[in-house]
Amino acid sequence: MLGIRNILCLTGDYPTVGDHKEAKPVYDLDSVQVMKVVQGLNSGKDMVGNKLDGSTAFTIGAAVTPEADLVGPVLAKFEVKVKAGAQFFQTQAVYHPEIFASFMKQVRPFKVKVLAGILVLRNHKMAEFMNLNIPGMSVPKEMIDELKAAGDRAEDVGVDIAVRTIQAVRPHCDGVHIMAIKATHRLAEIITKAELG
Repeated sequence: MLGIRNILCLTGDYPTVGDHKEAKPVYDLDSVQVMKVVQGLNSGKDMVGNKLDGSTAFTIGAAVTPEADLVGPVLAKFEVKVKAGAQFFQTQAVYHPEIFASFMKQVRPFKVKVLAGILVLRNHKMAEFMNLNIPGMSVPKEMIDELKAAGDRAEDVGVDIAVRTIQAVRPHCDGVHIMAIKATHRLAEIITKAELG
């Protein structure tokens, strides 16, 4: 229905990280449990195991933070998600290609696809906000300084950073997921400059 084939299963961040800090969290299911529900639907069963009239054929996706401070727990959770049915992973934004390359070496034994997250930085304030407020986010000081020095050209520099990052991570992953928040008008340029098209 609606042509949807891929389901990205996320737990999500705690509401205090978002812009509705007073919202109540609802954690009926975490990401792994959602994957198990989707696996059930794919085999023609509902959440409690009742047989359905037909089945779905969803590709199950998950998220991972390859630049987390504690890599061990991230790798353990990665394996849990693979066992729960994850067929592809989208990463949190990558800003340290060397850390990402090391992470990819460790997860390559798993037969899943990994898309590197590329978040386009529009200015230094955006980068600083993400470092302070988004779990697992770590924009290097050098990039923040580069954006700050660019002044009115900060978005152009953000595009350049995205292109450089894509070129650095592309040999290690199966694709990229470009997140161009309020900069979708730059997507074609990024794809062309990074030679993805």
